[in-house]
Amino acid sequence: MAIATSTVSSPLGPPACEKDAKALQFIEEMTRNVDSVQKKVLAEILSRNANTEYLQRFKLRGGTDRDTFKSKVPVVTYEEIQPDIQRIANGDRSPIFSSHPISEFLTSSGTSAGERKLMPTIQEELDRRQLLYSLLMPVMNLYVPGLDKGKGLYFLFIKAETKTPGGLLARPVLTSYYKSDQFKTRPYDPYNVYTSPNEAILCVDSFQSMYTQMLCGLLMREQVLRVGAVFASGLLRAIRFLQINWQTLVKDIAFGTLNTRVSDPSIKECMSKILKPNPELAEFIIKECEGQNWEGIITRIWPNTKYLDVIVTGAMAQYIPTLDYYSGGLPKACTMYASSECYFGLNLNPMCKPSEVCYTIMPNMCYCEFIPHDPVNPATISRDSPPRLVDLADVELGKEYELVITTYAGLCRYRVGDILQVTGFHNSAPQFKFVRRKNVLLSIDSDKTDEAELQNAVENATQILRPYDTSVVEYTSYADTTTIPGHYVIYWELLTKDSNNSPSQEVLNKCCLAMEESLNSVYRQCRVADNSIGPLEIRVVEKGTFEELMDYAISRGASINQYKTPRCVNFTPILELLDSRVISVHFSPTAPHWTPERRRLQV
Repeated sequence: MAIATSTVSSPLGPPACEKDAKALQFIEEMTRNVDSVQKKVLAEILSRNANTEYLQRFKLRGGTDRDTFKSKVPVVTYEEIQPDIQRIANGDRSPIFSSHPISEFLTSSGTSAGERKLMPTIQEELDRRQLLYSLLMPVMNLYVPGLDKGKGLYFLFIKAETKTPGGLLARPVLTSYYKSDQFKTRPYDPYNVYTSPNEAILCVDSFQSMYTQMLCGLLMREQVLRVGAVFASGLLRAIRFLQINWQTLVKDIAFGTLNTRVSDPSIKECMSKILKPNPELAEFIIKECEGQNWEGIITRIWPNTKYLDVIVTGAMAQYIPTLDYYSGGLPKACTMYASSECYFGLNLNPMCKPSEVCYTIMPNMCYCEFIPHDPVNPATISRDSPPRLVDLADVELGKEYELVITTYAGLCRYRVGDILQVTGFHNSAPQFKFVRRKNVLLSIDSDKTDEAELQNAVENATQILRPYDTSVVEYTSYADTTTIPGHYVIYWELLTKDSNNSPSQEVLNKCCLAMEESLNSVYRQCRVADNSIGPLEIRVVEKGTFEELMDYAISRGASINQYKTPRCVNFTPILELLDSRVISVHFSPTAPHWTPERRRLQV
C-alpha cells in the first residue's frame, strides 16, 4: 500500500520535513478509516489465497466477505497448523497457505513460548515491515526536535540462520530485516543515521559485533543523540559489555588500533577508515569507567543523549529501575508493536511514561480480530466451543482482548497469544496497552500464576529494598516440586549502590512475604488453608548470573536480538547454573493473609 503524496500538515503535529508530512498524513488516513481498510485487507487476502489448500478445506467458494470467512474458517493455534508448516519446511512447494511462494521462515523468540516456532512469510512482507519502520521517525520528530543533527547508537545483531530440510531459511525476523536490501541499501536519511556500520551489525559473531558497535559509539560519543537496542535487556547487556571491556576499548581508541579478537575482514576494512589515535578521548573514557560508580554512565559518556529507544513494556518493565540508574532517568521510548508473525502498529506518543505506553494498530498490516478476555474468568476455547470475535473497529475501551490475525502470508485466524487492553483511540483506530503473553508461569497445586502477577509481586517486594538503595536487576522463577509441599522459588540478582547499607536477611525474608501477599487468592488459599504450597523462597544469585544465562541460551541457538530472560525455568542445566551462583537463601517468615470471605468473592 503506497503512502499518499499529500503535503497537508498532520493533526498529529507539525512535521519536521516534507517526507514526514507524507508519513503523518498516511497515518491519519489509515486511522480515520479503520473498518473500511480492514474490510479491504481481508478481501485482498482471501482473494489472492482463494486457491490455497488451507482455505479450500473450508469451502469458502471464493467468498471474501467477513461473515462467510468467520462462519467457515476456524480460530487456530500454532499446534493446529504445525503439520502444514512442517510440510513446507520439509520441501512441499504447493500453495498450502499462500498463493505467493514462501520465501523463508521467521522463528519466534526461543523464550517467549518455550519453543521456537516457524512462521512462514512471503517476500512482499519485507515491504510491509519497511513501511511501518518508515513511520517511526516522523512520529518521534514531533516530540524530539533536531534528531537530524546527530546519530543513533543502536546495538543491533543478527543470528546465524539455519535451513529447514526443504532448504528454506529459518531465522529471526530482525535477522531477516537486517540482511535485506531494504536495510543494507537503505537511502541516506539524516533522521536515521546509526553509529554502527552495517558490517558490524551483520557480523554473526556476537563479540566482534558488540565490540565494534561499542567502539564506534565511543568514537562518535558527542554525535550520539539516542541510545537503543531492541529490548531493554539488550541495552543493559551492552552496558555490562562496556564494564568488562572498557580497558581494551580504551587501548584501541588511544592508539588507533583494533582488538585482534575482531577478525572479520569486512569489519577490519571498515574500521581502518574510522580508527585514528585519540589519546584525549581514551583518557576521558578511563576517567569515567575506572571507578566503581556507574550511575548515569550513559549520559556521562554520551552527554547529548535525549532518550533511550528500547522496549520496556510487559516483562521488560523489570529493567526500568536499572535503566534509570545507568541513564540518569532518561525518557524511554517504546516505538512499535511487532512479532514474528506480523508487524502491527506504533506508539503515537513515544515519549510517554513506560506505564502509559500504548500502540495504535495500523489496519493495513493484517486483518485483526479480538477474543474478549476476562482476566478473572477466562473462557475455554475449542473447535466445539468457538469464541465470539470482535473486529478492530468494534473493541471497547478498558476491555482486554486476545489478538487473532489473518496475514497476507497465509496465517488465518491465528492466535498470537498476546493479551491487549484498549486504552483509547486515535481517530477511529483503537490504541492498546500490551498486558502480557497468554500463558501460565507457575503452578504447584490449583494455583495459576501468570507473568503479569509475578511481575507485580516482584515490583511490590522491591519497594522494601528502596531504603537500602537496592534494586532487582533481573529475576526468574521455578516451581519446585521436589519439596513436600512444593513451593515457588524466585531467583534474584540485586544491584546495591552502597555495600555498607545492603538489605539484611530479615529484610529479604520480608520480601518473600511481600511477594506472597501480592499473589492471587487461589495461591494464598493453597498456602494458608490447604497447606498445599510451602513458603515462597528467594535465592539471591551472584552479579552476572543472568548474563551467563543469556550466553547459555545464545549458545543453544537463541537470537541475541529477541532474547528475553525466561520468567520461569525448568530446564535442568539452567537450574543447575542458577543454583551454582546462589549466595543467600530466604523464605517467607509467616503465611500470607487469606480469609474464606475472599474465597467466596472469587467463586
